[in-house]
Amino acid sequence: MIPASTTRALRPVDAASLAAFRIIFGLLMAFSMTRYLLTGWIEQVLVEPTYFFKYPGFAWVPVPDSAGLYALGILVVLGALGIAAGLFYRLSAVVFLFGFSWFQLMDLTNYLNHYYLACVLGFWCVVLPLGRFYSIDAWRRGDGVQTAPAWWIWALRFQIAVVYFSAGVAKINPDWLLHGQPMGIWMQARADLPIIGAWVSEFPRAMSWMGCLYDLTIAGWLLWPRTRKFAYVAVLAFHGVTQMLFDIGMFPLIMVTSTLIFFEADWPRRLLRRASLSITRPAFVPPRRWAVGALQVFCIFQLLFPLRCHVLGENVLWDEVGMRWSWRVMLREKMGSITYRVEAPNGREIHVNPKRYLTWRQMAEMSGQPGMIRQFAHHVANDYAAGSAMRPAVRVDALVSLNGRRPTALIDPTVDLIRLAPGQPWIMPAPAQPPLQIVRR
Repeated sequence: MIPASTTRALRPVDAASLAAFRIIFGLLMAFSMTRYLLTGWIEQVLVEPTYFFKYPGFAWVPVPDSAGLYALGILVVLGALGIAAGLFYRLSAVVFLFGFSWFQLMDLTNYLNHYYLACVLGFWCVVLPLGRFYSIDAWRRGDGVQTAPAWWIWALRFQIAVVYFSAGVAKINPDWLLHGQPMGIWMQARADLPIIGAWVSEFPRAMSWMGCLYDLTIAGWLLWPRTRKFAYVAVLAFHGVTQMLFDIGMFPLIMVTSTLIFFEADWPRRLLRRASLSITRPAFVPPRRWAVGALQVFCIFQLLFPLRCHVLGENVLWDEVGMRWSWRVMLREKMGSITYRVEAPNGREIHVNPKRYLTWRQMAEMSGQPGMIRQFAHHVANDYAAGSAMRPAVRVDALVSLNGRRPTALIDPTVDLIRLAPGQPWIMPAPAQPPLQIVRR
């Protein structure tokens, strides 16, 4: 006997909302990559640098030359357009996910939460056969359907809910809730905005609380039919304001459009005033047990991985352990100065400014991130070894201000970052004092 939960998951529903998700996501990704190609960003972030920071385990990912980068970008655009049109859908989804992920893995400097979100949603596009309805493939083969199992919609709702809820949990920290930082720093710089500038600059703590409560609860309000329309208005308002206040790229637009999946499955049909679909198709065949298990593991991973900082690190805003891949959106403002000290073979100490090697974007990202500082220390050591089998010792003077605090040493300046023993402490404790408060006069 089939369990009731399985029966509900396989219940046929209108596939119109899934088709809308596929089309909108594909067009957004095609637009995003096209903008990336046409505005010179490839030159700035992947051609100009002479050194690339690597993700742990992905040092092998190559960075093509300029022609190769543009060719890869065009391939990503074609993959995204193929997703939108439902043309060679599965191949298009794989091409998009592969190409877009390759771009993200070339240099750790360029990590953004919405790039990660695009990769995760691209994964769901590969897993879910969204090209079976309202697509060119279905028209060509003549085997199009108008219904889909309910769990396909549940999967996408789950993913968006994880993003929101994890972002809300991440905001439950003293800097955000008690001190209104870094919101206070950012809002002071936007006090001259018309209409909202004066208000937001005066009440950064209220803005912080509103952002936290929004992220923690919005998925629940969207799931409840009685509050869904009002919740979506809140989605539009929230992301509209964040887009106005902050330069965070495509993230607000991706969230606003992806959140439409929380509406009834036939919402596009209602919007276009098309006749409602009479769903008489029998229940779908359950997926194979191994596939169900694999998707369950992936969903558990999405839930738990953002919480790893509570096990691996002491203060994620300071040591950055667990900062990425965890939907920690705009939680810290760091400013730092870094000097590397290389111990020459004759015992003389050479001071090295990393600006000799890095672009301004790489400098800005590295200045407050211990992992990147340590990774670059190895590059400096290799450079000064000049082919010698013995690499010199490299120490770092790194002063960092976190969320408006006074600059504090981030790295132990006495530790040789090249010869760290297992378990040897090298990141200094996070500053205990609260952030400075900006008072307007």
